[in-house]
Amino acid sequence: MNASDIIHYGHDFVRRNLVDLPLEHWETPNVCGWWSSKLIIAHLTSFELMLVEVLRSFQGGGPMPYLDLMNGQGGQVFNDTQIAARQDGSAADLYAEYNAAAAESHRLVGLLDPALLARPGTLPWYGQEYALDDYIVYQYYGHKREHMAQINVFKDALKAAGQLPGA
Repeated sequence: MNASDIIHYGHDFVRRNLVDLPLEHWETPNVCGWWSSKLIIAHLTSFELMLVEVLRSFQGGGPMPYLDLMNGQGGQVFNDTQIAARQDGSAADLYAEYNAAAAESHRLVGLLDPALLARPGTLPWYGQEYALDDYIVYQYYGHKREHMAQINVFKDALKAAGQLPGA
């Protein structure tokens, strides 16, 4: 597995699927539960920042507030906290934060030895049978694909209603 490629293609998939979503539709609710597309990006941003923490932990570490919150209080509290912290930001600012975090993830993963990325057991809190590259595929690449599918269903509804080109 090539973790750098996985991070690149996951981010590229998000970028390509958002390019034709006009900003005026980023705050329309109920794209994923009550979340808008903007809040989906806020959610993905918080996960991307958590990945930055995890990758930094393999290079000397540092504080891990995102991972600590996720592991300590669970996914629902993590999501609620991160959405609340970002919901008042503009779509453009949130997307810029997401892009910056994705660029940092890509940079950091490129600094790691591929053998380390593939070694099971390096993330005991995730599962001894998993390697860092598994974590990246399941928690990041797959996660982005899932949420972009939701945004694409929303875009299809906009097209059907004549609110997006391509109807």
